[in-house]
Amino acid sequence: MKSFITACLFFITALQVNSQVLDPVKWSGEVHKISETEYELVYQADIDDHWHLYSQNLPEGGALPTEFVYDSIQMANNFKLVGKASESKSITKYDKVFEMDMTFFDSQATFTQKIELTNKDLETINSEISYQACDDARCIYKFYNMTFDLTKAKKVSESEVTFEEPQEEGLVVKQAETDSSEESDGLLSIFFTSFFLGFLVLLTPCVFPMIPMTVSFFTKQSKTRGQGIRNALLYGFFIIVIYTLLGTAVSALFGSNAMYEFSTGVLFNSIMFIVLVLFAFSFLGAFEIMLPNSWVNKVDQGASRGGIMGIFFMALALAVVSFSCTFPIAGTALLDAATKGGIAPVMSMLGFSSAVALPFALFAFFPSWLNSLPKSGGWLNTVKVVLGFLELAFAFKFLSMIDLVLEWHFLEREVFLAIWIAIFGCLGLYLLGKIKLPHDSPMEHISVGRLSLAIIALAFTLYMVPGLWGAPLKLISGFPPPLTTNSESPYGVGYTKKQTTQLDSKSAMKELPEGAHLGPQDLIAFHDYETGLAYAKSVNKPVMLDFTGITCVNCRKMEEQVWVEDRVFGVLNNEVVLISLYVDDRTKLPKDEQYESEFSGNTIRTYGQKWLEYQQTKYNTNAQPLYVLQDTEGNDISLPVGYTPDPLEYYNWLVDGVKAFKGDK
Repeated sequence: MKSFITACLFFITALQVNSQVLDPVKWSGEVHKISETEYELVYQADIDDHWHLYSQNLPEGGALPTEFVYDSIQMANNFKLVGKASESKSITKYDKVFEMDMTFFDSQATFTQKIELTNKDLETINSEISYQACDDARCIYKFYNMTFDLTKAKKVSESEVTFEEPQEEGLVVKQAETDSSEESDGLLSIFFTSFFLGFLVLLTPCVFPMIPMTVSFFTKQSKTRGQGIRNALLYGFFIIVIYTLLGTAVSALFGSNAMYEFSTGVLFNSIMFIVLVLFAFSFLGAFEIMLPNSWVNKVDQGASRGGIMGIFFMALALAVVSFSCTFPIAGTALLDAATKGGIAPVMSMLGFSSAVALPFALFAFFPSWLNSLPKSGGWLNTVKVVLGFLELAFAFKFLSMIDLVLEWHFLEREVFLAIWIAIFGCLGLYLLGKIKLPHDSPMEHISVGRLSLAIIALAFTLYMVPGLWGAPLKLISGFPPPLTTNSESPYGVGYTKKQTTQLDSKSAMKELPEGAHLGPQDLIAFHDYETGLAYAKSVNKPVMLDFTGITCVNCRKMEEQVWVEDRVFGVLNNEVVLISLYVDDRTKLPKDEQYESEFSGNTIRTYGQKWLEYQQTKYNTNAQPLYVLQDTEGNDISLPVGYTPDPLEYYNWLVDGVKAFKGDK
């Protein structure tokens, strides 16, 4: 009776583990007829709550992009694609699954591909969608076949064409419901970030000396104290108006999609790199950047008019005269906000200008506070130099974007970090007085504030050093190139490569078994199931099936945090044969090995689709990672397990499976 109950519990547990086929994205489609030869293929995705479907345009090292594939033979003789599929509104923000900025869709997504027929008698078009979807803990990779019937196309006029930017009412409403709170938080974040940057600008030599001079001018030249306060408030108000109008103009000229595409392009990033380097050198004292004197003179003439217009031109004069200090900081904040679209540029400049205008109003109300202001001096140049170092560091972020887009691979992660280590190391030494620059004043002692900044800069420099050997550096995640580009140090700081003793400790140079390769942690692994099973039979060891993915984050965590544990590694290295089946491997199967799936009805064209099909049909799940132990005949000898971050739990699972295998023999 006890054995029967145990068996029942085993069966129930197996059902709970296996009944996990995930299908978080439901696809549908329709056809729009524009003219006799022009059509739109519209793909619509309904996405489950808490899941993300990823965009077609993603950076390297992240999720797999959504792709639409068409039968090349059918396409060659019947139709051609017009451009790339357009997308509905997406979200770009930090993705904690991939630990980098990603572009994805929540709730719904629409993709529209315009085509032009070369064969007017064509009735159907076959396509395949390959996509990845993730929630906070899991990722799945799937493919879906869709056939469009051109004979049932909906006739639309040119004005109704959705190819440029499809907008459907249901999509917009539901997206607004899910994103309203996020947008609000995002705008507040933009405002306060820009406010902080505006506060930094106040401490530069271009702006700080203007505060007491301007406030004193209004208070002394005005007939009454009340008039002086009013003029100072008007001055601050016009500062806000001037910068906010700039943000409004950018918001009106550039939509979020256009600006985002522009900001991720080579031209934009090249311009920003050059501009930031030039202004960084200017801040460091190499040369002075000024607007043409004729512009300054015209603004001064306007300021001499007096009255409200004169105050407006005085505010404009501040913006013009302080150009060399404000433009690099305000411009970067503005363009970053512009990529988010909507009123983000307006909020950015509102925050920036509010910080700049605030002291003029406060000191007008409380003129006695002017006496507490520190005197202008060498410390202002120090602030300017510190900003120069920061601008130089940020410039290389734009250069790394160019490197990623063009796939040059000259600015790998470790090269980028080496540059940042050098920049922030020099900043620390400068603050300690070990490096002198052209406009520095003599320094008899180091102030407490300057020493504190030096400690922060040098501590940050030391923090980045382990990144040269692969440490993740979460504090600056998103700035350096992704870890996947770290070609020189793939094993992490302080990690010693483990010896793959499956071969023979005395013959480490012996060739790998046929069909095998060095997998994660240099473990011998097979990518083909039949080949790995045949090898396991020849050495009489159990098989560990590793259903994994190229972009599976939890798979990498298991390999980097659990498999490296000595006991776990010992079992994987010596007691089992590892077969890693990548379900997102897009390598094409030979034509004679492609087949129609009995499970889904789709055509199996790639190795990844083949292994995903095998996982779904045998284990009724499509989530990775999934680990299964089998005997040499391909029979399961353990319950499958998924993501298991506890090394002891995973080790016990391995040992129990190995014992079961040996008990069968």
